[in-house]
Amino acid sequence: MTIPPSSRPYPVHWEADVVLRDGGISHVRPITPDDADRLVSFYEQVSDESKYYRFFAPYPRLSAKDVHRFTHHDYDDRVGLAATVGGEFIATVRYDRTEEGQAEVAFLVQDAHQGRGVASALMEHIAAVARERGIRRFIAEVLPANRKMIKVFTDAGYTQQRSFTDGVVRLELDLEPTDASLAVQRAREQRAEGRSVQRLLAPQSVVVIGAGRRPGGVGRTLLRNIAAAGFTGRLHAVNHSFTDDQGTVDGVPAYRSITEIPEPVDLAVLAVPAERVPEAVADCGEHGVQGLLVVTSGYAESGDPAGRERQRALVRQARSYGMRVIGPNALGILNTSPAVRLNASLSPELPVTGRLGLFTQSGAIGIAVLGGLHRRGAGVSSFVSAGNRADVSGNDILQYWHEDPATDAVLMYLETIGNPRKFNRLAKRTAAVKPVVVVKGARHSGAVPPGQLVAPSRIPDSTVSALFRQAGVIRVSTVTELADAGLLLSFQPLPAGDRVAVLGNSESLGLLTYDACLTAGLAPAAPLDLTTAATPGDFRDALTAALADDACDAVVVTAIPRVGSEDAPDPESGDDPLLAEALCEAAAAAREAGKPVLLVHLALDRMGDRLGARRIPAYPAAERAVRALAEASAYARWRRESATPGKVPDFEDTQEGAARHDVARLLADAGNDRITLDDDAAAALLARYGIPVRRCLPAPDTDAALSAAGRLGYPVALKTTAPHLRHRADLGGVRLDLAGPDDLRRAYDELTARLGKPAELRLVVQAMAPRGVDTVVRATVDPAAGAVLSFGLAGAPSELLGDIAHRLVPATDRDAAELVRSIKAAPLLFGWRGSEPVDTAALEELLLRVSLLADDLPEVVAVDLEPVVVAQQGVAVLGATVRLARPPARTDLGPRALSSF
Repeated sequence: MTIPPSSRPYPVHWEADVVLRDGGISHVRPITPDDADRLVSFYEQVSDESKYYRFFAPYPRLSAKDVHRFTHHDYDDRVGLAATVGGEFIATVRYDRTEEGQAEVAFLVQDAHQGRGVASALMEHIAAVARERGIRRFIAEVLPANRKMIKVFTDAGYTQQRSFTDGVVRLELDLEPTDASLAVQRAREQRAEGRSVQRLLAPQSVVVIGAGRRPGGVGRTLLRNIAAAGFTGRLHAVNHSFTDDQGTVDGVPAYRSITEIPEPVDLAVLAVPAERVPEAVADCGEHGVQGLLVVTSGYAESGDPAGRERQRALVRQARSYGMRVIGPNALGILNTSPAVRLNASLSPELPVTGRLGLFTQSGAIGIAVLGGLHRRGAGVSSFVSAGNRADVSGNDILQYWHEDPATDAVLMYLETIGNPRKFNRLAKRTAAVKPVVVVKGARHSGAVPPGQLVAPSRIPDSTVSALFRQAGVIRVSTVTELADAGLLLSFQPLPAGDRVAVLGNSESLGLLTYDACLTAGLAPAAPLDLTTAATPGDFRDALTAALADDACDAVVVTAIPRVGSEDAPDPESGDDPLLAEALCEAAAAAREAGKPVLLVHLALDRMGDRLGARRIPAYPAAERAVRALAEASAYARWRRESATPGKVPDFEDTQEGAARHDVARLLADAGNDRITLDDDAAAALLARYGIPVRRCLPAPDTDAALSAAGRLGYPVALKTTAPHLRHRADLGGVRLDLAGPDDLRRAYDELTARLGKPAELRLVVQAMAPRGVDTVVRATVDPAAGAVLSFGLAGAPSELLGDIAHRLVPATDRDAAELVRSIKAAPLLFGWRGSEPVDTAALEELLLRVSLLADDLPEVVAVDLEPVVVAQQGVAVLGATVRLARPPARTDLGPRALSSF
C-alpha cells in the first residue's frame, strides 16, 4: 500500500557526494518544491537537441504545470533526484511508478556536463532509491539517436531486455545488483577516484593562499618549496594584505585574491587562519579550482566540538563546488615525476625520484620515513600526508596508485581506516599487481585520533591483521619495518620461494642470519663462511654461484669491515668501495634470475648507502633484513596462490527464500530491533542452510531427563545451558558418555548438588556426538567491516590464547581451507603426534555454509556455533546461538558515494 506523501519526510539519507569520471564532485539529492527556480535555470541551459531526446518532441520551455510536477514528489511513487555543483542543477533523473514493482525512468543532463559520468552516477542512486521503495524493474524509452543514454542503461550491468516499437527503443532493467553491475560500479569508482587524486598530484597550476609578504611562516615556506623543487606548471601567490602593485613574491606572481588570477587554477594550497578558510574556499570554488590542500590547523584535531564542526563545514563547502580536499592540518603532497616536480609540503626538499608511493596520516612520521628512505638510496613516486583526512583518504590514494605506472610498491601509515571493507577490497586488487605495506598506529588504544572523524569499529587488532592477510596486505609493526620492507620491494624482484642462501665474511653474523631465517619461517641453507680474509672477488664469485643455484630463491650477504689486505679500507670509514662494486657486479643478474639480494652489514653504513644507490637494499641488523625478506616471500606466495582465486560455492540444498521469510517473521513477532533466537528457532534457521544442530531436550527434573534420553537413545550428554555456565566445561557443567539411566541419575544429582537448582541450570539432554576435536565457528557483523567469519579450537586455544582466524564474508573455498590451516593449533586437526586426522573437508563445508548464511541474510548479525565437534567422519554442531537485528547498511553494495561525517 502506498504511503501518503504527507507521511514521507524528506529522505536525507538519499543525499550523497559522488566523484565523477573526470575527478570532479557532484552532490546528489532529492528535488524539493524549493527547487523551482533552479529547475527552470537548468532547463534553459539544456540544448534543444537534449530536450528533444528527453520529451520526444520540441520542448523549448517548461510550463508552470511542468515545474510543479517535476519539483513535487511523494518520495515513493514519484521521485526526482538532481546532481548539483555549486548549488545549481547539472542533471536530473526521475522515476514514476507504473505498477507494483515497476517504474518508468528518465534522465536529463546539461550539455556542458555530458561525458562526465553524471547520468551513470544518477542511475546508481535512483536504482538504490527504487529498490528501497519496493521497485524491482525500470522501464526506459529512448530515441535510437540518443546513443549516449542508451549506453548509460546498457552499460549499467543490470539484467535487461531490449525491444524496438514505434521508433522507440524500450529497455527493461532488473534492478537487483548482479556481479556485472557491481563490477561496473567499482570500475567507475576506481577511475573516478583515481582521477580525482591525479588532479591533485599532477596540477598544471598551483596557488598558495596565505603566502606572507615577509619570509617565514607556513604559506611562504610552502611557496618557496614549490618553487625550489622546479615545479613545471604555473605558480601563483595570494595574500589579502598584498598591495595592488605587489608584483611578485620570491619571483612568483602575487595577487590579493585568487579571483584576480587571469587563468585557471588546478590546486589551491590554503595556509590561512581557520576563520578565513571559508572565504578562501568560496573564492576557489567560484574560480573553478579543482582541489584544495589545506595545511591550516584548528579543526577536529583540537578535540573540541567547534573544531569538528569546522571540519565538516569545510568538506561540505568544498564538495559543493566540486572540489576535493587533502587535510586539513596536512603536511602536504609530493610528486617527483620530472613532468611535475611538485613539493607542496613542509618537507625542505623534494626527494629523489623513486618507485615507492607513501601515504601517512602523520606529518612527522611521513618526514621521518622520507628521510630514512632518502639516506638508503630510495625515492618516492608520490607522497601524501593527509592530516585529518577529512575527505581524501588512503582508499582514494590506493585507487590512484593501483594504475600509476610510476609506482611499484605502496607504503601506508594508518591510524584509522574509515571504511575497512572498502579498504580491504581496494588493497586486495592493488596487491594483485604491486605490494601494499601497512603499519597501523593506535592499535591498542581503542580510541580514534581526535582529528579523524570516522565511524567506530569494534574489530580487534588481531582481526584487522587477519583481514589484511586475506587481502594480501603486508602488515608490519613499526615505521622502521615499513621502510625496510619498502626498500626490498622497491629494489629487488620477489622471491620464487623461501629457500635462502647466506654467505659472508663473518661466521657469527652468518649464524645470526641463519637463525633469523628459521625463526621467520624461511628455509636457509647452511651459511657459507668466506672467512675474514675474503676479498671482493671472493664475495663476487660466491654471490654469482648462489644466484645460479636452482636450490636458492634469495641471497643474504653478510659483511663486516675487511682487514689484513692491501686494498682493505680504513675500518673507521664505514665504507668499502671495492666490495660494494664486486657485489653490484654479481647482483646485476639478480633481477633476471628473479632472486632478491640483500646485504646485512656491521660498521659499514657508508657502503650500505652506496649499495642502496645501486638498488641493493642494505640493513644494519640481520633480523631486519630477514623480516623484510620473509614478508616479501609470504606476499609472493599470496600472489601465486591468488592467481587462481577461490569460488563462493552455491549449495543446492539451501533455502534462502524461506530463511528470509523466517527472519522477517521472527523480527516482526519480537517487535524489537535486536533479538536472540531460542534454541529451536536458531536450529530451524540454520537448517535452512544445511547446518543441522544436535537436538537438545529440556530436563527440568530427573524424570524429564530420563524421558529425553529414552527418546534420543543412549549414550547421552547432560549439560547446563544457563548463560553463566554455557560452554564452561571447566566449571563441570557438562557430563558426557552417560551410558544408561543409572549414569544419568547420578550425573543429574551431582550437577544440581554442585551448581544449583535445575531451574537455574537450565539442564538439557543431548545425544552423544562421535569423538573428535572441539572447535568454534562464528560469524559476526561489524558496522564498518561487515560480516566476518571466524574459526578456532574450543576452549583455551581461542579464549585464552586468542588463536582464532578470520576472513571477510563471503568466503571462498580457498578462504575456508586457509581458515582451518592458519590457526596455530591446526596440527591437532591433521593427525598431530600420531592421532587420527579429522574430517577437515566437512569442517570447511560448514564454514562456507555459515558464510553464505551471513552474506545472504544481513539481519543475522551474529552466529555462534560452539562446540562444533570435528570427527574422523563428519562434523556435529552441539550448540548454536543466533542473533537478529535490523540490517545494517552495506555501503559496498550501495551506489557510489563519498564518506560523510
